[in-house]
Amino acid sequence: MRAVIQRVNNASVTADGQVVGKIGRGLLVLLGVGGGDGGDDVTLLADKIANMRIFPDEAGRFDRSVLDITGAVLVVSQFTLYADTRRGRRPSFSDAAAPEIAAPLVDSFVQALHARGGQSRAHSSAAAVAQCGHGAPTDRGMHNRGGRDAM
Repeated sequence: MRAVIQRVNNASVTADGQVVGKIGRGLLVLLGVGGGDGGDDVTLLADKIANMRIFPDEAGRFDRSVLDITGAVLVVSQFTLYADTRRGRRPSFSDAAAPEIAAPLVDSFVQALHARGGQSRAHSSAAAVAQCGHGAPTDRGMHNRGGRDAM
């Protein structure tokens, strides 16, 4: 699994003009699932992200997690994190898991965050396709709280 983690003051995902996920202060997680990923990867990454100390304390030290600040997490399924651009000019996504494999793992990841006490909101591209039609584009908006993004 691969994740891009961004601190945000707020974030939202819109599909076909409808908001399908929205949070206040917390983390926007773009989550990519690879072909060989499984339950152990879900557990490891959910624990890592829930407890990652990237929010400042009163002294300005980055010593608080999203759980410590009672923040929220918006999870967006993002197969393009597995883009292979080493050859040619068109990226290959052959290392990304197929949607029917990735969607349950994304759901498991969100459930694992919930189990750790997080207030997560999920948006997976597979669910958006089912709700909005095949290939429906999504728009993402965020007020990024820069300086502590991670991959």
